[in-house]
Amino acid sequence: MYPYLRTVKTIIAAKYRNSLNFGDTGILHLRARLTDIDHYGEINNGRQLTLMDLGRYDLGVRGGLMELISEKKWGFAVGGSSIRYRRRITLWKKFQLHSEVIGHDGRWFYFLQKLCQGKTICSSALIKAGVVSKNGLVPAAKVMEEFPGNTWTGELPDWVKAWIDAESQRPWPANPPKY
Repeated sequence: MYPYLRTVKTIIAAKYRNSLNFGDTGILHLRARLTDIDHYGEINNGRQLTLMDLGRYDLGVRGGLMELISEKKWGFAVGGSSIRYRRRITLWKKFQLHSEVIGHDGRWFYFLQKLCQGKTICSSALIKAGVVSKNGLVPAAKVMEEFPGNTWTGELPDWVKAWIDAESQRPWPANPPKY
């Protein structure tokens, strides 16, 4: 089940935290709950991606993006992700979720998010996400124009450019099978 109460709590708390700029890192302090773990007693791989939603909400509220999206009646959607799992996070253990927007390609924003226990990175994800309107994707460059005092360039690291290139080569089914 989606963590609706945790999401609402995160959004409300973000309104009272320090504001962030594009490129800043937001950190949430969390604990692995019974609803997060699988039958192996650790945070489920899918739940890790869901918890990362909380970090993007926190960044969006603290950076002003969520207010802009609300004003314009836009939305926010994930367009792709790549994640590496390295260490288990077990029931009741505390951990931190680090989230930052690391760049954009003119169309999409790219987030680097990590679940950590102290200095140990347990998982790390690259998330491609975009602002959407009833007419489709709102280019990241257009969204950035809405923040006129912002000096963040959003230059993507080479490894992200390589990921984008690799994803563009991946075949996509023209006609998915009907079940």
